[in-house]
Amino acid sequence: MAELFAVAVITILAVISPGADFAMVTRNSLLYGRRAGVLCALGIALGVQVHVFYTMFGVGLLIAHAPALLHGIKLVGAAYLVWIGWKTLSAKPMPVGKTADDSSGRHTLSAGAALRMGFLTNALNPKTTLFVVSTYTQVVHPGTPLAAQFGYGLFMSVTHAAWFALVAVVFASGALRRSLLARQQMVDRVIGVILIGLGLALGFARLA
Repeated sequence: MAELFAVAVITILAVISPGADFAMVTRNSLLYGRRAGVLCALGIALGVQVHVFYTMFGVGLLIAHAPALLHGIKLVGAAYLVWIGWKTLSAKPMPVGKTADDSSGRHTLSAGAALRMGFLTNALNPKTTLFVVSTYTQVVHPGTPLAAQFGYGLFMSVTHAAWFALVAVVFASGALRRSLLARQQMVDRVIGVILIGLGLALGFARLA
């Protein structure tokens, strides 16, 4: 019971802290609507499972203690965030009278693309690697049943999905979204700068 409580507290605190996942869900919810935001949240939850599985099979410890490998993951993840940020920053404004749900131009996002963006944002984030690895190494002990270990990983994913789905619903809500889309060019610039900034911060961060 103490293990579950520790995993729950650590996970909730990690999930609600703003970061790349939050910025990506906000971006997709504002530009493409609730569906895209929720699918992005599900992608993030799937990304968490990548970290959980390799941690449970011991690869997470190798990554955590192999600086070159972790550095490579960090650079790929940073480059991805910068690329998405630049695409957002340089996107053309929405034509007058159209909404982000229209079926033309960049204002459509397929279910697969939304899911993939969430998945890659989380799976390529080495900070999630360290979060999952450190949680398992500090909380899980040799006597912890395998089913419980899988359960902790499932809890991490469900918590990510629930929180970011809520974020998607909030930012895709009618009044707030209409207000922000009325200032779309400014919103694009702010989100683009945030994503690029997160990417650069991740790229230059020391993950010791």
